[in-house]
Amino acid sequence: MDTEAQHTERDLSPTPPDGDLGERSRSARHYGPSRRRSGRSPMSLRTAGIIGAACAVFVLLLSHFVVQPFQIPSSSMEPTLQVGDRVLVNKLAYRFSEEPRRGDVIVFDGTGSFVQGGVTENPVSSVVREGLAALGLAEPAETDFVKRVVGVGGDRVVCCDKGGRVEVNGVPVDERYLHPDGGPSEVAFDIVVPEATLWVMGDHRSNSRDSRDHLGEPGGGMVPVDKVIGRADWIGWPITRWSDIEPADAFSGVPDAPPGSAHG
Repeated sequence: MDTEAQHTERDLSPTPPDGDLGERSRSARHYGPSRRRSGRSPMSLRTAGIIGAACAVFVLLLSHFVVQPFQIPSSSMEPTLQVGDRVLVNKLAYRFSEEPRRGDVIVFDGTGSFVQGGVTENPVSSVVREGLAALGLAEPAETDFVKRVVGVGGDRVVCCDKGGRVEVNGVPVDERYLHPDGGPSEVAFDIVVPEATLWVMGDHRSNSRDSRDHLGEPGGGMVPVDKVIGRADWIGWPITRWSDIEPADAFSGVPDAPPGSAHG
């Protein structure tokens, strides 16, 4: 009796007719799981593809309108920026009312100022490079530059004073961010920055082609404000160099230029 009771308690499911059990077991064993797997796989691949495409579009839009990685291609901004650094360029910094200020590190399109004739590039390779550059995976276009703003519209910028320093509107600037090799400038100049343009220089003055090198060209080395892509605000890569890029406070004592000085 005890044996029969135990057996009855363990086997509570109804017993199918002979033959049904075997067929049902084989069906579940051979067909059930494989159907479920084959049904899920195409949907997973489709979903992954859609998510990947959406992420790519989002990143490209973010890079185009808000923040763009920019790979530093040369040593012209050392020690502030090193070759291979990826800086994050804030494209909204000057989008509304604010304009570039003295001491800002900016990225700009040098077409017409630093590059007179433009650059010819294969259309296919151009699209590929621009896509990679937008992600910070390739060097920027040959017409894109990163420099520091030294003079804005109306400023008189002179080099050098008796102490070997750059003067802006009669005030000597203590540029502590400069690379020790070469000092403020080996080239003497005395210019007045036209309105809506910028006078820009690299922090490694002896290894930087900047506004000084284009004085005799159309535009005189001045960068139009509307050619500024954005302000370099952060170093995002490598991880060991994560930091903000603060505007230089060396210009805090420089007064604004007198009205109309840019035309005089």
